[in-house]
Amino acid sequence: MKSNIIIAGSGGIGRAVGLILAEKEAFDCNIYFGDRYLEASNSSVQFVHEGCERNDICHAFLLPEDGVSDEMTQILQKGDIILDCLPGSQAPRIAQLAKDYNLHYANLTEYVNETNEVTEIAKTANTGFILQTGLAPGFINVLAMKLFNNFCKEFQVDRVKKIKMKVGALSEHAIAPYFYAFTWSPIGVSTEYIKDAIVVRDYEKTLVPSLSETRGIIIDGDHYEENFTSGGAADLPDALAGRVKELDYKTLRYPGHYKWVKDILEEVPDGTEKIQYLEETMLRRIPTVEDDVVVIYANVIGKDHKGILRSKEKSYKIYPTKVGTKKLRAIQTTTAAPLCESARMLLSGKYTGPVFQSKIDPDEFINGPFVKSVYGEF
Repeated sequence: MKSNIIIAGSGGIGRAVGLILAEKEAFDCNIYFGDRYLEASNSSVQFVHEGCERNDICHAFLLPEDGVSDEMTQILQKGDIILDCLPGSQAPRIAQLAKDYNLHYANLTEYVNETNEVTEIAKTANTGFILQTGLAPGFINVLAMKLFNNFCKEFQVDRVKKIKMKVGALSEHAIAPYFYAFTWSPIGVSTEYIKDAIVVRDYEKTLVPSLSETRGIIIDGDHYEENFTSGGAADLPDALAGRVKELDYKTLRYPGHYKWVKDILEEVPDGTEKIQYLEETMLRRIPTVEDDVVVIYANVIGKDHKGILRSKEKSYKIYPTKVGTKKLRAIQTTTAAPLCESARMLLSGKYTGPVFQSKIDPDEFINGPFVKSVYGEF
């Protein structure tokens, strides 16, 4: 039976989600693109129709900034799931619509306060709400859970010393002085640089300031810098506190970038909102590019049942790829594929209420058809 999938938000990630869903012929669905600009919705429909042979399954509608139109009501009434690709500030509103119309729901946002609001909405829902299911938070957390589960099973323990999660959405090239180029939302970058990061220290959840620990790291022979940023740890600090001594998420950048950001933050005038100031400054000075690379690394360190220190780790480096006839940036595929996988899992009827990354079956998720098509075999 065909599923009716509503994609809220028709930007780069939304249209990538639509194309990936449409390109899988075994996944039978109708797709409804909603955006506050009808032109954007129509553009996404055209993008998907140009990108694959299934040119009759996508439809566009206007998603009002407030309230619900008659057209939108009709679509919500026949929908099965909403995939929320809007800015994180809109998550509670869209989640409430999903609950009101008895739809499944999945989103991407790393925003902590909005995620807490959506969690409360989902607690009394009859449908499933998979939260923070993009790249980071999202895939990186499920990957960390898989490594943690494998470590505990193989080495016959139930506690570990460290769980480290790291992701970088980077340009292929980076020049001084900022050593960066935008490949995704500038407001998302600014927000994660300013808000506190949630970590585990000495088996307890706590907060640390973002950008408070710049360190070098070598992954697959390449040198990066890592630093705390907000949101990427998802619910793992809650789920694994007591079972891991030290857990954190860090964002990867090319060496020199974090020093440049810290210098900018020292210039913020008194009384000025930091996130807005940083976003505007970066937009003036840093270009947006299409050729990107996503670097992913997770590891688990601890002692086995004999007291020998062990480590399990996994890394990925993903470049732009073709889906259908369209070339998608690495950040598009690595973010969209986990959201599509979540849609498949929710539509199976296995989940109700709020579902975080620690509660997702990591084997089913990582080996699912959408994730595997982008990330490959584990």
